[in-house]
Amino acid sequence: MTKPDDLLPIGLQDQLPADAARITHAMRSALDVLAGQGYDRVRPPLVEFEKSLAGRMEAGHAGHEARRMFRFTDPASLRTLALRSDITPQIGRIAATSMAGAARPLRLAYCGDTAVIAADQLDPARERLQLGAELIGADTARAASEIVGLAVEALRAAGLTGISVDFTLPDLVDTLSVKAMPLDDAQVDAVRRELDTKDAGGLKAAGGEAYLPLLYATGPFADALAKLRAIDAKAGSGGALASRIAGLEEIAATLGDDVRITLDPTERHGFEYQSWFGFTLYAEGVLGAVGRGGTYKIAGSEEAASGFTLYADRMARGASEPDRCDTVYLPLGHDRAAAAQLRSEGWRTIAALSEGEDAAALGATHVLADDAESNTPKPL
Repeated sequence: MTKPDDLLPIGLQDQLPADAARITHAMRSALDVLAGQGYDRVRPPLVEFEKSLAGRMEAGHAGHEARRMFRFTDPASLRTLALRSDITPQIGRIAATSMAGAARPLRLAYCGDTAVIAADQLDPARERLQLGAELIGADTARAASEIVGLAVEALRAAGLTGISVDFTLPDLVDTLSVKAMPLDDAQVDAVRRELDTKDAGGLKAAGGEAYLPLLYATGPFADALAKLRAIDAKAGSGGALASRIAGLEEIAATLGDDVRITLDPTERHGFEYQSWFGFTLYAEGVLGAVGRGGTYKIAGSEEAASGFTLYADRMARGASEPDRCDTVYLPLGHDRAAAAQLRSEGWRTIAALSEGEDAAALGATHVLADDAESNTPKPL
């Protein structure tokens, strides 16, 4: 009987065996890809001093993120601790402190749980398993290409199909407002906000009429990039976006024809950390994004970095089923050496604890034969 206290808080849930197996399979497959390409895994703690965590988040975003973190007082230090809501700032801390003297570019990978006080309306989960990689000490299109390609390969290894990548330029307004499409300081935030909401009327009212064509420079990559190039040429600024456009082309060229690429240059939601380039990952069979990433500066050290985060629990919903592992039921008095040999060969075993157990109900597909000479599994 379920009691009221047995219920879980809103936004949290148990992952039962089938789901847990899918998540574990997706996680291991992705981490193997990262390790195979030279990304060393680190494991930052689940809890840190709140000031450290909040301080390493992007300045304009730190207050919002700090309000989402679970906080409590450390009885040892009497300082405020926080449960991490994002692992990326922790990787930045490691790169800037413990591994400040490590050779660059520095390649790090991670996987761990995060939690937030309140979830987004479109995603009610308050706990999320983050998996990702950071390439620290390089700020080039080549570095960004490596990161995007690595993210796509990790998704494929987990068994996801129909992968698409949506590119964006988070610093677009900052770049254009300097000269190509001048804005005063008071207008910049308003124009960013109206571009975020895709509000043409609001954009005009904010003094950003020149930015209206950017709302339509979206869609399939080649078409959207051509529109963006035309906007840049028309601005008469000598090509303020030329390097950005060239970078996007270089990154896209490395992904191949089997990845669908789109471009929405004004999208900033979720890209508060990013500098000149950002991307969102989608896959067939998964509702919403399975990950996002881009280029950024590590808060505090201001070192350039590129990285991505995959949401492993969400990613598992579209991942392939783990290979079925045949399970051998081991009767009372079985040969332990034979059982160990079976496990070394890839079998899964379940040992009997009493007479009369239902081997099939316990998940067994085979039973160890009682023939002392063969000790071979027989199908149930």
